Amino acid sequence: MSINRFPTLLAGSACAALALAGCASGGGQTLPPASFVSMQEGPSQEYVIGPLDELSIHVWRNPELGAKSIQVRPDGRVTIPLVTDMPAVGKTPAMLQEDIRLHLSQFIEQPIVSVIVTKFAGTFSQQVRVIGATEKPASLPYRANMTVLDAMIAVGGLSEFAAGNRAKLIRFNPQTGKQAEYALRLADLLRRGESKANVMLKPGDVIIIPESSF
Repeated sequence: MSINRFPTLLAGSACAALALAGCASGGGQTLPPASFVSMQEGPSQEYVIGPLDELSIHVWRNPELGAKSIQVRPDGRVTIPLVTDMPAVGKTPAMLQEDIRLHLSQFIEQPIVSVIVTKFAGTFSQQVRVIGATEKPASLPYRANMTVLDAMIAVGGLSEFAAGNRAKLIRFNPQTGKQAEYALRLADLLRRGESKANVMLKPGDVIIIPESSF
């Protein structure tokens, strides 16, 4: 063994020993693991309608005024009978149904309106994006209690040359206006079944997966 290589081997061993502390994942901050057992399904934050979402709009006792399936246009608006070019993007379903109700009240007495999002495209702020060395880089609509494992399954896992333990998660904090970077151990999670490497996601998270340097 070459003496010149000895420090390099020591550094590699130290990095492996400290993998759980973040060395193998780039040394960023770490997030607490998601619990597979205790995690309860529950509602997400109120969903905000985005372009290309599909909606079901029902007007009680006036079904001809609603729409079983209507897509939000790229300009963020929807049109149904008696309601033309109603802005929908950026509103929750409850907000949109109230706006439609107020508009229809000009034509019918005490309309009762319901709006349901049937297919989700999601605004950028509510998507989870996975980029880099994965089989299918994608923007995924966020759903309640979504984890890194859920996102990686949706994009087909790591590519052959992915450096999964050097992946990172970028999260924007709207309160501070700053981004935070967290280390991920995707190889440990997906290839070794290390459940503690699974973490909860939030709307707007970006997962970046680099390729191996060899």
